[in-house]
Amino acid sequence: MQTPVSLFSSPPLASPPVQVEAVDKVLSAEEEMHGLAAKAEGCRLCGLAESRCKVVFGRGAVPADLLFIGEAPGRDEDIQGEVFVGRSGQLLNRMLMAAGLNQKQFYIMNTIKCRPPNNRDPKREELEACNLWFKQQIALLQPKVICLLGRVAAQAVLQENVALGEMRGRWHTYQGIPVWVTYHPAYLLRSPQQKRRSWQDLLQLVQRYHELCV
Repeated sequence: MQTPVSLFSSPPLASPPVQVEAVDKVLSAEEEMHGLAAKAEGCRLCGLAESRCKVVFGRGAVPADLLFIGEAPGRDEDIQGEVFVGRSGQLLNRMLMAAGLNQKQFYIMNTIKCRPPNNRDPKREELEACNLWFKQQIALLQPKVICLLGRVAAQAVLQENVALGEMRGRWHTYQGIPVWVTYHPAYLLRSPQQKRRSWQDLLQLVQRYHELCV
């Protein structure tokens, strides 16, 4: 018996089936950064994993033309898992806004992702261990200008064992990227008389940023 043809079906095609190739999704830099941050949450490459509350990865635009790098998470950052959220972070945010920058223009991170006990300076082995995440962040951010906040960050990134005063006021380079050094906002809370110098530093940084990126 001949099978009846439904009025709602199309007649069979005589041509061969079309081969459809699978296309892998290309992740954006922002998506890759989220994935990297998720991996870092389980990091146990150094002893700070034993004492930390949370991994503090970074925040801001991805990619970012302007990158700020601090020393290490403090108490508030360790508790909340967010970078620069304490009093020093609030001061930094006010200064950046006053200089005409918005959060869509920059990214903020630290040299290491976990808080050292009692806010001591990071040890060499801790910096080396965290370099795994640091380098991948730099690669995803593709910054055109970097600002190092404080002595510890400047010494760690530039590999110069000199005082902050010797690094301020002149441009350095990291992987071919212009680097500017200024005070950490936590230092400004302890030494408010240096806020004027820090503000002058920031204005010079913003000028260079506008020359290269805007």
